[in-house]
Amino acid sequence: MNQTENKTQVSNVAKEGDESYLREYLASEFRYGVSQARVHVAKKIDKLGMRSSDTAQIFFKDVRVPSKNLIGEEGKGFTYQMLQFQEERLWGVATVLTSLKTIIEETIDYIRQRKMFNQSVLQNQAVHFRLAELATEVELLRSLLYRTVALYVEGNDVTMAKLKAGCLAREVTDSCLQFWGGMGFISEVLVSRFYRDWRLTSIVSGTDETMISIIHKYMETLPRKRYTSTLP
Repeated sequence: MNQTENKTQVSNVAKEGDESYLREYLASEFRYGVSQARVHVAKKIDKLGMRSSDTAQIFFKDVRVPSKNLIGEEGKGFTYQMLQFQEERLWGVATVLTSLKTIIEETIDYIRQRKMFNQSVLQNQAVHFRLAELATEVELLRSLLYRTVALYVEGNDVTMAKLKAGCLAREVTDSCLQFWGGMGFISEVLVSRFYRDWRLTSIVSGTDETMISIIHKYMETLPRKRYTSTLP
């Protein structure tokens, strides 16, 4: 038996202080054999995006888990998490693709009806040129995803697709929101939600900066560390 005192963030939790619900959830749903668990749910975290998924800190103290319910090797939890990152990153790319295509289509529909200077905003060359560029970038990301899946099956890395998805999610949502004008700043419209929700793509499952570092590693272009002697 192991006694642990952990703090972790989880999604879709019960309301603050609903400890009995969580004990029952841990014991019956996952069947971890939790005995005499003391569980405390902290205040729900107010997030920028992904607001339909509640996130809060849950504190576990003196939670006893039978060794027969141990999944994998003890102490290797972080390693297992790292190993599944590749598939999580692929899922992220596939998920954001549909949303980006949708928001471009909705933006076209809206600005076709929106009038400025007695003509549709869509008639502005700068606007429809930009939308054409964004649509092309989304299709390029789709092709990159297909190529990356094939490479992953052969045991290769998926970092480039994840990096591109994060950057393009910010680019598309920001450009489309701009075309909506003041309406884009209202929470009720879809472009506003995507602008907030998909900002997470460049953070979750490894930040853009982490992805770039990994790519540098595979390209063997990382600068070597230089050590300066302190001797006279």
